[in-house]
Amino acid sequence: MNAKMTVERREHERFETRDGAFILLGPDSTKLGRLIDISMGGLAFSHVARTRPPDELFELDLFLVEGDFYLDKVPYEIISDFKTYDNHFGSITMRRCGVQFGSLTQSQISELEYFIQNHTTGEVQV
Repeated sequence: MNAKMTVERREHERFETRDGAFILLGPDSTKLGRLIDISMGGLAFSHVARTRPPDELFELDLFLVEGDFYLDKVPYEIISDFKTYDNHFGSITMRRCGVQFGSLTQSQISELEYFIQNHTTGEVQV
C-alpha cells in the first residue's frame, strides 16, 4: 500500500452540503457553525474559534437559513477539532470540527435522511 494513500474509515458516506446550512450546538445552543458535510453517522462544520466546543455529549440543532428545515436536539460527540485558518491581521481563527451522532430517534433518522436527499450536492470525494 502506498504511504500516501488514505484509507476511508467512515461507516457512512459523506455528502457536501449546500450553502445556507448551519448548526447550533452546546448545552444552550450558543455556538454557530457552517455545515461542511454530513452523513448518517455525523457531520463536519467550520466555526470562528473563540472557545473550543464542549467535549461532553450534548445536542445540536441543524437548520437551513431559508427556514424550510430544522432538526433539533441531535445528540453528538466531538471526534475532531483543528485549526484551518488564521487571520494574521486580526484575531480570527477558523476551526473545523467533526462530530459523531449519538443515539438518534426514528424521527431524527428520517429527518436526517430527508436532509441528505434534498439539501446536499453530492458525495465528498476522498
